[in-house]
Formats: sequence, structure tokens, C-alpha cells
Amino acid sequence: MERRILLAEDSKATSEQLKTLLEAAGQYKIDTVTDGEAAFKALTEHPYSILLTDLQMPRLDGMKLIERIQEHKLPVTVIVLTGYGSIDQAVQAMRAGAYDFMPKPVDPEHLRLVIERILRERTLQDEVLQLRERLQEQYAFRGVLSVNPKMHAVFELIRSVAQTTTTVLIEGETGTGKEQVARAIHDASSTHRSGPFVAINCAALPETLLESELFGHEKGSFTGAVGQRKGRFEQADTGTLFLDEVGDIPMPMQAKLLRVLQERRFERVGGTTSIEVDVRVIAATNRSLTSLVKKGKFREDLYYRLNVIKIDLPPLRERPEDIPLLVTHFANKHARPGEKPPTFAPEAMDKLLKHSWPGNIRELENAIERACVTARGAVIQPDDLPLEVLHTPSDNGGVPIDLSKPLPALLREVTLDLERRYLIRAMKKSRGNVGRCAKICGLSRRSISAKLAEYNIKKEAFKEE
Repeated sequence: MERRILLAEDSKATSEQLKTLLEAAGQYKIDTVTDGEAAFKALTEHPYSILLTDLQMPRLDGMKLIERIQEHKLPVTVIVLTGYGSIDQAVQAMRAGAYDFMPKPVDPEHLRLVIERILRERTLQDEVLQLRERLQEQYAFRGVLSVNPKMHAVFELIRSVAQTTTTVLIEGETGTGKEQVARAIHDASSTHRSGPFVAINCAALPETLLESELFGHEKGSFTGAVGQRKGRFEQADTGTLFLDEVGDIPMPMQAKLLRVLQERRFERVGGTTSIEVDVRVIAATNRSLTSLVKKGKFREDLYYRLNVIKIDLPPLRERPEDIPLLVTHFANKHARPGEKPPTFAPEAMDKLLKHSWPGNIRELENAIERACVTARGAVIQPDDLPLEVLHTPSDNGGVPIDLSKPLPALLREVTLDLERRYLIRAMKKSRGNVGRCAKICGLSRRSISAKLAEYNIKKEAFKEE
């Protein structure tokens, strides 16, 4: 992406000299302003990699400009240009958030080297900024974001089924975005199906309540039925009914659901009038329905009725190329009100890319939301991420298997790695309280203190802020 540098300098001669110097390299787009207010306005309107600013400027001086940049978490790296006798101010500017300072007149070679170093460090942040601009272009489909070929095949399948009322089954691990895909199918069908999207979590309700929720009930049909109530099937008429965790529906209810899917009609609980509906059913599960069928825990005929079109959602660990895109999206979503979304330091993004994400997209969103809340600057650092992300075990299971090492030595490494991860989790649960951690671990307080020192685990890092 194009590198943009903003030069804030009230001296016209100095400004033209620096602009000529930077443009001679042929790698940057240089914009110039003459005061701090104009600089801040430009930074809020366009993405800049670097700001070169004088300290002494009209309207808003350089120091106040840096403070405002930090306050609004603008993702720009600041270099201070200072005249003779202003070194103390330049040091204060660095404490306030500036990256470096240079005395005037500027040494061209030194300036070029510093800019190249900054741009190398900013490569990942700038890629994230570019992704942010492209989120709503080729990587977004009806609210679902991905650059992964498998997910783009899912997008094509959604387009194919959009003009039909075909039943769809979505299988995928918890947190992979099954409901989001179901909503995408519903939205893609909106041109010819005007009804609402109605969702129900089948695992959250006992059988008696599930029947009433799905089919509704008549007044007096059971204790507490003080009036007639429409069920989810009626509510979703001419629209979409999303049955989440369909694999957890009890067997007796499976038979009733099968009848509705076959006949498109039902009776409310306690009623005798047959009600006909036009509903597209989308079912989702984090369990393999074929395995449940083999175990006799799910009706085979219902499985085939649901499995007309099947969508398999890959877990996040199988689509790591989507992580930067999703990180950018969630940073936009959870940015503090009135502030620009934060960017991520290369070290932080590296941690995010290496984590296995057992909770998939939901876990990733939680991690980014936490980082946006706790981060103190415009750039999220590794320390802003949850501990389970920072301490990702390698090879998805701890110490990698190295056949060049004797088994006893490898077993010791595995034991030490497991002990360290166990202590980190126990300290997190006890919020840094060594006594509570000792009770969780079944060890003495002295033993826990010794092990924390051995593994260099700081108890302060686990205390609530």
C-alpha cells in the first residue's frame, strides 16, 4: 500500500526542503500543513504512516498535537523536529508518545534511515489499515467475512440456495459463526421472502417448553398458559426459522418436528386446528448428526429431511488467513466511542496468528474486545491480550515432539510445560491470589510461590484492574 507521510511545519522554506528531500526517494506521498490543528484534521481524515511535526507551531503546538493523537489513539508514528535549544522539549514529546526526535537542520540520510525503520515496523499495522478499507469489498458477504477459499465456496452455495425454500443443515464447531451464516442465507433470500428471521436454541429448553416454543399453545393447555401464544414456526411464516443445536432435541420432539417438516402444518399445544406455514428451516449443530444417528440418538429420517443442503464451516485454526481480517473488523466494532479503532503491534498479531482458537471466532472477538478496553495506547501490544492467547502451547498440545531427544528428557519438558500452563490458569482463576491458587492446585502456599518464581510468573499480572 502507498506510504503517506504528513509534514507539520510552519516554516515554508523548511517544509519545501523536507518535502523535496522525501519525494526524491520516490516511495512516499507527502502532504504538508502549517499548524497543529490542520495536522490533527488531516490525521482524522486520512491514514498516515508517519507524522513529522515541529514543536513550535501556531493554533496547536507539537506537544499538544501529540497528546491529542494519543488521546484519540490515532495510528500514526510521530517524529519530532526540534530547533536548537529545544532538546528538553523533544524528550518530553517522546515521553508523551513520540517515536523519535531530530534536530534542525535535518540530516537527510539519518531521516531516511529512521523512516525506513519505522515503515518496516509498521508493515503489519498498515496491512491491517488496508484490510479495514477493504472489509466491505471482496471479503464481505452478507455480514460474513473471509478470504478463505472454503468460505468463499460457502458464499457461492448461499447464493445458490437463496432463491429456494430448501432446508439447510450447518455443521461446525462452537463459535464458528453458524448463526451468522444462517442470517446470511435469510438476507440473501429477502428479495422474494418477506418474513422475519426467528432463532431458537434447542439445547436451552426442556422438551415440554421446547414444544410450546416451536408450535405455540392455546389458553389453558397447561398450568401457566393464561392465553393463546404463537410459536416460532408461526412467527417465522414466509421467513426463516433457525434451529440452533438441533442435535440436542429429545427423541419424542424429533418425531413431531419431522411431521412439520414433511407436511408444513401443525397444531398448537392443546389445540385441534391445523395451522399451515411457509417457512425455510435452517438447522445448526456443533455435533456430527451422522454419529448421533449411528448411536441411535437422532432419527435417521429427520436427519435426511434436514440434510438437503449441508454447509460445513471450517474452524478458525483451518483458516488463519482470516484472522487479520476478523481482527480488523472486531477492532472497528469494539473501538471506544469517539475514538479511532486501535491497530495491532506485529508481536501482538503474531500471538493471535499462533493461537489455536478452540473457541473459534467467538473467542477471537472476546479477545479483541478485551484488548480494545484495556489497551492504553493507539497500538495494541501483546500484554493487552488474554493470557491464554499469550501462552499458546505449540503443536496444539504443548511441547512439540522432537525425536532427536531421549524420551525421558522430552517427558520432563512436557511435564514442565503442563505445570507452567496449569499454574497460569490457576492464577487467572484466583485473580493473582497465591493462597487461593494453592488451594486449587492442592499445594502449599510456599510451593506455589517457589514455582511462580521458577517459571517467572508475575502474580501482579493476574490481578483485576
